[in-house]
Amino acid sequence: MQMFDRTNLDFNVETFELTDMPSSIGMGLRRSDTGKPLAIVSDSYTPVQYTEIVDHIEDALTIASEDENTKLDLSETEFTVDVLNDGQQLELKARFHGQKTFLDQGAGHLGSFGRNQDELVIPEFVFRTSHNRTWANNGMMGVWRSKCWNTLVSGNKLAHVYGRHSKNFDIVGFAAKISNATKYISGDGIEQMKSWYNTPVKRDNVISLFKETVAKRYDNVERKNVGNKIMLSNLMKIFDEESRHITGRGAYDKYATNTGGTLYNVYNAATYWSSHPSLMSGKSGGDFYYGKNTKGIKENRNTVKLREDRVSDMINSIQWKELEAA
Repeated sequence: MQMFDRTNLDFNVETFELTDMPSSIGMGLRRSDTGKPLAIVSDSYTPVQYTEIVDHIEDALTIASEDENTKLDLSETEFTVDVLNDGQQLELKARFHGQKTFLDQGAGHLGSFGRNQDELVIPEFVFRTSHNRTWANNGMMGVWRSKCWNTLVSGNKLAHVYGRHSKNFDIVGFAAKISNATKYISGDGIEQMKSWYNTPVKRDNVISLFKETVAKRYDNVERKNVGNKIMLSNLMKIFDEESRHITGRGAYDKYATNTGGTLYNVYNAATYWSSHPSLMSGKSGGDFYYGKNTKGIKENRNTVKLREDRVSDMINSIQWKELEAA
């Protein structure tokens, strides 16, 4: 079953000998259709074509949709393909609108403007690979948050799959891991998020969490972690707004008066920071959070990937686990 558009994937790559350079440097890697060089690789490197990887990802998603234990709903799925830097990098996304769910905080809860409010979330699969070896073959399961176009990334071990870019890369085995990861969004992952939605946290504890994880900065003068103050300020701006509008009383709460929120608010703040680096950098970061449709903003994918890794580390940290258990 074909899911992803292959229009921009209709090319192969091949290795070639480098002229006027020492053989110890390795081989060149180029597009066979245009001859454009993409990277320098080792002599033992065997290219894996994008279309071959996409075929097996589609097979894995199909198997997951037919598996009684997984029950992945492919109806209304939105598939996107982004070929970057003239073929050097590839990003695939599948947003499973048929798998959407609501995070219900319970009857009587007041959300924005005093109304009962549930949070609509849509599971998403993101896969990245590259021919220039900047991205290894890696995929993750997360949740597409309709409220602010924010891709939420979980650090749960079932949500990530990884494979090296080498001749020993097992495409079939990797596809099997993807199939296993789909169980995350149809079971454990959503339940985990619902639990976070109802886990209260104190604001001071959130500051400590960010300071020890994503906003950590070691000062060589004081010889201790002092935290990145600008980054910490931006993260807390989003956390405060999340607490106010999602689990608070919205317009009925004055700005910056909350003393806490939920673990879900923390999660949203961190993942917004990771998925929107252009809006979450510098002293004004986070100022345009509410009321801004960020769907069309083109972010630096490498920066996004680095920040996603830091968020995943945060969710696997001792500090996060302590807040979960509180």
